[in-house]
Amino acid sequence: MNSTLRRTVSIFGTLIALHSSSAVRAEIAIQAGVIHTLAGAAVKDGVVLVKGNRIEAIGPAASTPIPAGYRILKAAVVVPGLIDAHSTIGISGALNQKQDQDQLDKSSPMQPELRAVDSFNSLDPLVEYVRNLGVTTLHTGHGPGALISGQTLVVKTSPQNLDTAVLFPESAFACNIGPETLSAAKGQAPSTIAKSIAMLRAELIKAQDYRAKMTKTDVEKRPSRDLHLEALVRALDGWQPMMFTVQRHQDILAAIRFAHEFKLKVILDGVADAPMVLKEIKASGFPVILHPTMARSSSEMENASMTTAAKLQEAGILFALQSGFEGYVPKTRIVLFEAGVAAANGLTFEQALASITLNPAKILNLEKRIGSLEVGKDADLALFDGDPFEYTTHCVGTVVSGVVVNEDSK
Repeated sequence: MNSTLRRTVSIFGTLIALHSSSAVRAEIAIQAGVIHTLAGAAVKDGVVLVKGNRIEAIGPAASTPIPAGYRILKAAVVVPGLIDAHSTIGISGALNQKQDQDQLDKSSPMQPELRAVDSFNSLDPLVEYVRNLGVTTLHTGHGPGALISGQTLVVKTSPQNLDTAVLFPESAFACNIGPETLSAAKGQAPSTIAKSIAMLRAELIKAQDYRAKMTKTDVEKRPSRDLHLEALVRALDGWQPMMFTVQRHQDILAAIRFAHEFKLKVILDGVADAPMVLKEIKASGFPVILHPTMARSSSEMENASMTTAAKLQEAGILFALQSGFEGYVPKTRIVLFEAGVAAANGLTFEQALASITLNPAKILNLEKRIGSLEVGKDADLALFDGDPFEYTTHCVGTVVSGVVVNEDSK
C-alpha cells in the first residue's frame, strides 16, 4: 500500500471514529499487572473501572469486583494518559507542506490575538500517531519565530468534535525571546534581544492604557475593541499566562525580570541553560516546560543536557517534558521516549512518569481532571505490555474520556 493510500485509509478510519465515538463509550474494566496512579502507591494486580467518561473505581483485583456487562481490557502496565506539555501537533501537520503548516504567521512580530484553536486539525495523522502511543492530551499551538506567535490551546487527542475535545481554547501566550525571533532583514525589528524586550514592554504599556480606558464609566469615551490589546489585557490580569520560550541563561533572567515588572503569570519553556540559573528560577516560582531531552545541542541550545530534568527535580522546581517543535518530518517528538531518557539520566520511574502526566496537568491548571488515576477524574489511560520506558514495550491501548480509541497498537 503506497503512502497516499495509507494516509487516505487512516483519515477515513478516523472519520468513522469521529462519527461513532459516542457509541464506543461503554462501561470498561481494565485489568493490569500494575497500575501507576500517580495519586499514591502503585496497585499490583489491579483493576480500573470506567463508567461514562470518568473513573469509577481503582483497586486490587481481589477487592474490586467487575460488574456484569463491563468490557474487559488487559495490560501489563496501566498509567494515566500521557500529556504533551508543549507541542505544535495539529497546527504543524504531518505533510510538512504549506497548506498544513499554520504554526507561524510572519506578517508581524507580535500577534497575541491569533488563536491556535481556530486552525487546529484534530484529524491530522500526527494526532492519531501520538494517541496510539498513549498521549491523551496536548498543549499545542503556535511555534517559535516571533515575539508573540499566538495563543495555545489544551485539547484531548480523541477523534471527536473539536469543541468537545478542547479543555482550554485560550491556554497561554506563546512568547519567544532568543535568536530565532530576531529579524535578518536590515532595519526590521527586532534585531537584538534588548529590542525584543523593549517591544514587549511597549505593547504591555499600551495594553495597560487600553484597559484603563475600557473601564471608563462613560461608554461613549471607551475606545473601539482592539483584539491585539484585549488579548494582552488577559495577561496583565493574570487570567492567561505568558509562556516564554527562552534557552540562554541571560534570556531566562530577562524573561523573569520582565514578568515581575508587569506581575505576569508565566511558564518558562525550553530553558536549556537552566542549570546555570536554578536558584533564580526557583525564586521566581515559575514552573518549567523543559526542552525535549534529546533536543539537538546547537546554537542557543548548546547547553541542552539529558540530565537537566534531574537537576530541576533536585532543586524542587515544578517541571514537565515536551515534544517541542521540529522543522522536519514527522514534525514531532514523542514525550514517552523523552521521559524514558530522563529516567535513564537521574529521574526515578515515578518522577519521569510524573513529568508527562501529573506535572503538566498542574502547570496547565488541570490536575483536578487529568494527570493521575483517581475516582471521578477523566478516564484517560494508557495501556502497555511492559515497562513504558523500555523501547521494546508497546502501547496496547489508549482510552480518552472513557472511549477506547486505540487497541493492540504495535
